[in-house]
Amino acid sequence: MTAPGRIAGSPLDLAYRECERITRTEARNFSYGIRLLRPERRGALCAVYAVARRIDDIGDGDLPPAAKVARLDQVRAALHQLPEAGGDPVLLALADAGDRLPIPLPALDEIVDGCLADVQDTVYDTFDDLVGYCRQVAGSVGRLSLGVFDVRPTVPRSVASELADTLGIALQLTNILRDIVEDRGNGRVYLPREDLDRFGCTLTPGVDGGLADPPDRLAELVRWQAQRAERYYRTGLRLLPLLDRRSAACVAAMAGIYHRLLARIVADPLAVTRRRVSLPGWQKAYVAARAMTRSSA
Repeated sequence: MTAPGRIAGSPLDLAYRECERITRTEARNFSYGIRLLRPERRGALCAVYAVARRIDDIGDGDLPPAAKVARLDQVRAALHQLPEAGGDPVLLALADAGDRLPIPLPALDEIVDGCLADVQDTVYDTFDDLVGYCRQVAGSVGRLSLGVFDVRPTVPRSVASELADTLGIALQLTNILRDIVEDRGNGRVYLPREDLDRFGCTLTPGVDGGLADPPDRLAELVRWQAQRAERYYRTGLRLLPLLDRRSAACVAAMAGIYHRLLARIVADPLAVTRRRVSLPGWQKAYVAARAMTRSSA
């Protein structure tokens, strides 16, 4: 369905459709929540995610580090030149979304900075260091998304922005636990050194494709980090009553899927060493439907 104000088949309409395709295929967990927004807001949020995905794909790609840095510099320069899109559909949609809505586009710089940290295989000594990284790559997405949402008129945007940032950190901490083996295989360790030392773990790859750390210590380490993530969820979810119905449903669905994922990890911490922990499609759809029903109450 074409959003109000968009001419079907126009370059702008096709640009938004491309962003929606990228989000639908590359960010499946988020797409369950995004589809709950009104069409004009849905396209704007898809544009934000399409740009974030483009940045992530550079960091996770097969190019040598120097080439990745050069590509990231190019993306940053293009973002600084908006509303010029140069025929790029994703940038065209983003420029239009930024013109229509109070999206803090400078926060995209933080995503690029976080990706550069990945390219440089940055190691995090403390949990505060890790939170700083999470704020760059995910808290920034929370703040960008907030610009798409309708915040209730009586709510100071600074308050809502801080909560959106916190919720983004919660989601990223969940991602880190879910992908602990995959990231280690790519040479990245996100868990803080001080916590690895605390629990006597190294995250050394094992011969079975998992990790060589003693299972009991590794399970304690994962639970410890999950408890920290849970505290960020508790604070970040205070954002929901500050939003309009559809925005709240969108956030509840996206956060709800990741929150359930965290619960699965807590119930079986070593599952992250055996497979990629995920929710089945029917359960994601249930979370989204429940979010919409609750927001209508």
